[in-house]
Amino acid sequence: MSELKNEGLQDFNWEEFENDQNVNVNKNELEKAYDETLNKIQEHQVVEGTVISIDKKEVVVNIGYKSDGIIPASEFRYNPELKIGDKVEVYVESQEDKRGQLVLSHKKARLAKSWDKINEALEKEEVIQGYIKCRTKGGMIVDVFGIEAFLPGSQIDVHPIRDYDVFVGKTMEFKVVKINQEFRNVVVSHKALIEAELEAQKKEIISHLEKGQVLEGTVKNITSYGVFVDLGGVDGLIHITDLSWGRVSDPHEVVNLDEKINVVILDFDEEKKRIALGLKQLTPHPWDALDANLKVGDHVKGKVVVIADYGAFVEIQPGVEGLIHVSEMSWSQHLRSAQEFMHVGDEVEAVILTLDREERKMSLGIKQLKEDPWETIEQKYPIGSKHTAKVRNFTNFGIFVELEEGVDGLIHISDLSWTKKVKHPSEFTTVGADIDVVVLEIDKENRRLSLGHKQLESNPWDTYETIYTPGSVHEGKITEMMDKGAVVTLNEGGEGFATPKHLVKEDGTQAQLGEELPFKVIEFVKETKRIILSHSRTFEEGKDDTKSARRHNAPKKADAPAINNVAAGTSLGDLDVLAELKEKMEKGE
Repeated sequence: MSELKNEGLQDFNWEEFENDQNVNVNKNELEKAYDETLNKIQEHQVVEGTVISIDKKEVVVNIGYKSDGIIPASEFRYNPELKIGDKVEVYVESQEDKRGQLVLSHKKARLAKSWDKINEALEKEEVIQGYIKCRTKGGMIVDVFGIEAFLPGSQIDVHPIRDYDVFVGKTMEFKVVKINQEFRNVVVSHKALIEAELEAQKKEIISHLEKGQVLEGTVKNITSYGVFVDLGGVDGLIHITDLSWGRVSDPHEVVNLDEKINVVILDFDEEKKRIALGLKQLTPHPWDALDANLKVGDHVKGKVVVIADYGAFVEIQPGVEGLIHVSEMSWSQHLRSAQEFMHVGDEVEAVILTLDREERKMSLGIKQLKEDPWETIEQKYPIGSKHTAKVRNFTNFGIFVELEEGVDGLIHISDLSWTKKVKHPSEFTTVGADIDVVVLEIDKENRRLSLGHKQLESNPWDTYETIYTPGSVHEGKITEMMDKGAVVTLNEGGEGFATPKHLVKEDGTQAQLGEELPFKVIEFVKETKRIILSHSRTFEEGKDDTKSARRHNAPKKADAPAINNVAAGTSLGDLDVLAELKEKMEKGE
């Protein structure tokens, strides 16, 4: 054994070993030879490596260096198909960290070339892969080549997406549709990949469509104006008016999302790829099923479905409606808004007024359910009867009042007061107020009543005729002044009028508004309700009597001249003596 050992050491140069010459040479050569087998790498450059290990947290990559690099598995989420042996690009961050470990990044390697790849994909319309990271307002965030791109909700699929969360964490194919170089924004679309294929399908489907054709489809989307139906690659629209023969306020009342329904093709446009569909057309028109025995005058019940100022539409059965015009809602001649009588959803009973089955039109009335008040107008409101009415409105010539719903009457302005001259009805009463009336005339044919208010009292002019005799003197107060004279309110009642010359007082001044003075009646006309007064005559005629007495005492030349002189001083109608003489002369005595 020892012999063999000695034989093996015969060639060993112990002197060189002791001087440490040969050992150093061999070590350097070995290091040199080892280094030549490794790749030359520099920090901050992108190199290609090989995946040699994969687990849930890390991916180990060999780039031919003396140590392998470890990369977080999260940087490869976009590529769930990654496997051992795949070539990947990595970015050398550091040849050695504190632990002597090679530090690599796949994300930075992708970013370094991502914008070139993104722009190339847009230019060449290439299909790329991306990883959907999360939801955001209006869509999703997608990792594409390490860049966060925006995927709008409308570009996820050709069908509307109701639950975005199901796409989070998925890797899908996309097409770059827009890049903003200034803000480094990228917009991608998945929908664009399948639209081309769908366009071909649409052309094929539309080319075989025919009006009246019945197809099965799936409710794809419901809007306020209608329902979109997927016919197997092409969409059609059922307008809300074609969902049902009856009125539909919300399409959800008729169909549900994802429901399979049969529809009929009403129209289509090959160029615009629009298809109009109908659902109600698959059922008979309700008018065709309307009771054949239904006729004018029959009573029907229904629900108010639409209301407007001019009337209300009542649905008596699905798809069959009748119009109640506002004029048929009340016997009143005052047209009001239909909303004052009924509201949408009300259940009402009505009478059929007209029925046209060919035109599919029907008019209804509800006032006909009540008796027409004008049928018995003479019995209920005989001439001379007294009633209380409601003031409806004014005109320059009178007041329109309502005795009950449907029975109106007119009080002429001249029938408001026996004594007061009313210039406008608003001086006498107000709209909405109650007023007592007497029926003067009935015009049944034209549905008019002539009413009076002053007739509730006896005519005071019958009394005034006995009080205000010409020549009589009465106390009165000036209540109104005008250019032509003054209105005088007499203490016994009624009003008279005095011209300016008859308002001169004994001291020569003019009577003023508010003064109370004695007035003499010059003229009284019952028919025109006119009383002419004079204050001046109350003292002037006394003077005239004195002058007349003096002339009687003076020598008389003749009787006739004396009469003429008296007549020159006053009016024949004002002095009792001369009035009597005048009366005798008129009788021819």
